[in-house]
Amino acid sequence: MRGWVRGLSLASFALLSACVSRPSQPPVTQPPPTIQPPKPPPPANALQAGISAVEPRLLDEGNAERALAAFRVSCPSVTTRTDKSGLTQPGDWIAPCTAAQSVAPGSASAFFQSAFDWVQVGTGKAFATGYYEPEIAVSRTQAPGYTVPIYMVPPDLVRCTRPDGTTGRGRIDPASGTCVPYYSRTDIENGALAGKGLEIAWAADPADVFFAEIQGSAKLLFTDGTAFQIGYADQNGLAYVPIGRVMKQQGILPPGGTNMQAIKAWLRANPDAGQQLMLQNPSYVFFKVLNGPGPLGALNVPITAQGTVAADPAFVPLGTPIFLAMDRPEPDGLWIAQDVGGAIKGANRFDTFWGSGPQAAQIAGGMAASGQALLLIPKGTAQRALTHP
Repeated sequence: MRGWVRGLSLASFALLSACVSRPSQPPVTQPPPTIQPPKPPPPANALQAGISAVEPRLLDEGNAERALAAFRVSCPSVTTRTDKSGLTQPGDWIAPCTAAQSVAPGSASAFFQSAFDWVQVGTGKAFATGYYEPEIAVSRTQAPGYTVPIYMVPPDLVRCTRPDGTTGRGRIDPASGTCVPYYSRTDIENGALAGKGLEIAWAADPADVFFAEIQGSAKLLFTDGTAFQIGYADQNGLAYVPIGRVMKQQGILPPGGTNMQAIKAWLRANPDAGQQLMLQNPSYVFFKVLNGPGPLGALNVPITAQGTVAADPAFVPLGTPIFLAMDRPEPDGLWIAQDVGGAIKGANRFDTFWGSGPQAAQIAGGMAASGQALLLIPKGTAQRALTHP
């Protein structure tokens, strides 16, 4: 019935159309498609991002003294290390490192103002988070209540070339003899490394071990009253997925609630769901026992509480003093770039180190600061970078 009515209507419309002449309509022209110009690739290092010279800032003397001590520790490495940022050469650091050894007490701020060129990379717009050295209750052997292994580097974790030609961390598959990705967090949690004698210790809290991986170091507190430190040794080569981002996407915590304390509290209150949440980060970190003072940074020297900052070495030469002027007071002042981090990528992205203990955990866990970052590079190097083609 519905088809018959529609056919009659069309026939009637055709007869009417034959009796009525219509003015011709101009052809409809479509506007040409908008072609977006290709986006330029992001800068690969500080030279590509561009630098500009700025005036030195006033420094708190106590803060400058702490930074000076950290800078001196870094000098043996920075005078021999290749700089990926393009801003400096190893020989550039000899003069400020030599001068740093004879700075008189009370003159640290004057040293940093006179021995360096102060520059900003790109816009200088900075974002800083915080990290710390966790303290973890552990047992030397697997025991009731201590069931979470802390692993050293497995011998089958190697750098190899995959069938597609890319090179990275992986393992050689015994069946095929080819390079394959290393075991994921899920694989390891399901026992891929069990029974191989790789356990440094056994922890009570999986959330503590998870956050030790994020921080890159920890102090192990054994049931017999002894203690020692562990530090980052290697990683399984798989991508790091931030747990806070996953929790936000899933609406598990309210806006602004994805700081470390809130995440840990949720994981402990929801152990089964928390385990599944942590498995969404396939990255896994392996540790080594540290025999020297404090956790070691990327320069293989002890890092300094409230003095060390992690940075991207493609934009900040490791060993460089960095002045932060932020929208909260804790990270304001002078830091030394002595470390790196899996999530610390790009120009003006930093991670401030706060030491160990409850106060350090509190500050680091809630740190999220925006502001400006200035780099202090050896005197005379800014001009060379500014005239670089």
